[in-house]
Amino acid sequence: MTPADASRSNEALCRMAPVIPVLVIEDVSYARPLAEALVKGGLPVLEVTLRTPAALDVIREMASVEGGVVGAGTLLTPEDVSAAIAAGARFGVSPGATDRLLDACEAQDLPLLAGAATATESMALLERGYTVQKFFPAEANGGVPALKAIGAPIPQVRYCPTGGVSMKNARDYLGLKNVLCVGGSWVAPADMMAAGDWAGITALAAEAAGLARG
Repeated sequence: MTPADASRSNEALCRMAPVIPVLVIEDVSYARPLAEALVKGGLPVLEVTLRTPAALDVIREMASVEGGVVGAGTLLTPEDVSAAIAAGARFGVSPGATDRLLDACEAQDLPLLAGAATATESMALLERGYTVQKFFPAEANGGVPALKAIGAPIPQVRYCPTGGVSMKNARDYLGLKNVLCVGGSWVAPADMMAAGDWAGITALAAEAAGLARG
């Protein structure tokens, strides 16, 4: 898979909904009902972060939910890429980018939404052919003003900002010309998952799915 192919694939994913849920799940029993609730609410693209021992099993469960497109987040190594693909991930997300990680994703045909935090990092990814990138950590890096400023000299790149994005500021990010969608965890609160409040999560998803893009 070429970087151009990955960028086209990721743009299509980002255009499916204005918000990609970023999911940190400790209990695999939450996987199916959570995915069903989010898809029902209008958020079909799901990022399961590889931050818990249950993550790969969660991806396996979610991958079989009709209407969902499940990817693996927090990819750091080529081994992570192989494991994510084996579990059924259809795309990958990384907080940054290294040549080893990019090589692995390209060799194994996994579209990678690679992270950039600075203009230099965005330029390096663009030089390789990645025109769709993750802006992370968004709020810590200056938020909306910073991303707007980066967009002026680098208009070729479009972003999915994550990190500190919430319902309160998501609309501001989505109003930028260089933002395709945002990523956030607020649509799947840990307390609602623990309580089995899947209807409540569907409602949060529907609210997020209704956000307008610029």
